[in-house]
Amino acid sequence: MAKLISKVYADALFELAVENNNIDNIALEIANVKSAIDENEELIKVLNHPKIIKEEKIALVNNIFKGRVSDEVAGFIVSIVDKDRYNYFDEIFEYFLGLVKEYKGIGVAYVTSAIELSDAQKKSITEKLIQTTRYKEFEINYSVDKKLIGGLVIRIGDRVVDSSIKTKIEQMSRELNSLQIV
Repeated sequence: MAKLISKVYADALFELAVENNNIDNIALEIANVKSAIDENEELIKVLNHPKIIKEEKIALVNNIFKGRVSDEVAGFIVSIVDKDRYNYFDEIFEYFLGLVKEYKGIGVAYVTSAIELSDAQKKSITEKLIQTTRYKEFEINYSVDKKLIGGLVIRIGDRVVDSSIKTKIEQMSRELNSLQIV
């Protein structure tokens, strides 16, 4: 349900941004609004308070964002509050920013290695990903997992390339266990 809600709202804002040829500005504003909301947990608590009526919640959101962001983004935030979807702010904003990245040809990759990678290795990975995918550039999040023993695990969206030694050993083990000796 949350994914459907975030998709519907994010798609609507994305279509508006494309239609108005204003993707960069709206994406920047949404990123700033997301940061502001993430940093201010009290806002969500107030919006969730059962004794505060919807009109007061809308007025509060208008007071906070009106004049600080474009009318499109302010109206978008108000419509989310009006439909009682404020608990999905983070998911909606993340989904929207993901749509913007896709539109601009920016891939998001998660690379896990057994050891910390050097800058040269990171550059090589970035170049290889650009060559082998449809993306023009990448935002890459690196992490270390010593259990991999060696190699890499790269995740882009729902695609995973696992060239870790740990996985290769597990595959060999399964193959050996399935062999029948005559």
